[in-house]
Amino acid sequence: MNNTISLRQAYGEALLKLGKERDDFVVLDADLSEGTKTALFASKFPERFFDFGIAEQNMVSAAAGLSTTGLIPIANTYAVFVVRAAEQIRNSIALPNFNVKIVASHGGLDLGQDGASHQAIEDLAVMRSIPNMVVMVPADGIEIREMLKVALEYLGPVYIRGARSPVPKIHDEGYRYQMKRVDVLQDGSDVTIIAIGVMVHRALEAGSKLKQEGISSRIVNCSSLKPLDRKTIIESASQTGAIVTVEDHNVIGGLGSAVAEVLAREKPVPLEIVGVEDTFGESGLAKELFKKYGLTIDDIVKAAKKAITRKEKFKQSN
Repeated sequence: MNNTISLRQAYGEALLKLGKERDDFVVLDADLSEGTKTALFASKFPERFFDFGIAEQNMVSAAAGLSTTGLIPIANTYAVFVVRAAEQIRNSIALPNFNVKIVASHGGLDLGQDGASHQAIEDLAVMRSIPNMVVMVPADGIEIREMLKVALEYLGPVYIRGARSPVPKIHDEGYRYQMKRVDVLQDGSDVTIIAIGVMVHRALEAGSKLKQEGISSRIVNCSSLKPLDRKTIIESASQTGAIVTVEDHNVIGGLGSAVAEVLAREKPVPLEIVGVEDTFGESGLAKELFKKYGLTIDDIVKAAKKAITRKEKFKQSN
């Protein structure tokens, strides 16, 4: 695997490879097979590929029906269109707890030039609020490959959120994804940075910058958003006393909210949330949008320092 590859490309290649190894799943798409990279699977296994056109609600409803035959349907579209089909996902898949996998590409502002109408900043909030739904967000090409294997073995509905831009390799070839386990990439004592998806490699770079200033940061890849690894989050809060969450998603309802729910109940410590501040995006290059909307490495560094300052003030007041 290349050192830099998009999650969608890695997913398409993984899907094709798994298609050669097992015949118990079918792939559904909604007129976006070139963008989601399911076209790679379709070219090799046309009899196991179904294109529903621009009809996401119909696609996921059909996936629900197919799952009752013993097949494992994998429904694919862009993340913003998953929200369009939320009612059918809720009632036809999650409520009966059917064995359907939903894989969404092009999540967040990372989508870039397609603009606000296509930049999903609410999909994680919607999907993690649905009972029975497992939510996974890979950080690199190796993780999405391993994540797909786990999703196919898990009996029940799964949502996997991918993205458009190439991301650097974070994990080695021996990495194995585990549901309900976060991946501690770097240990530290001053602050914990919990990141998700395309923001993980930025969190690691922020950690390097902080180290140059004598600040020790614990970096966590929270690729299992639901179920959440509450134990590791609480341990991180206890060890560092300050948390920063980082996501290419609305600050309402996503990773920051999920972590805040754990901290509020179990271990209240200063928390800073780096994400999209409850606003729609716009058309532009991903790197330009990340700068405008506060998702850069420097923004993570700034949030970490703020969390540490709040921690120290709390100590002094007690």
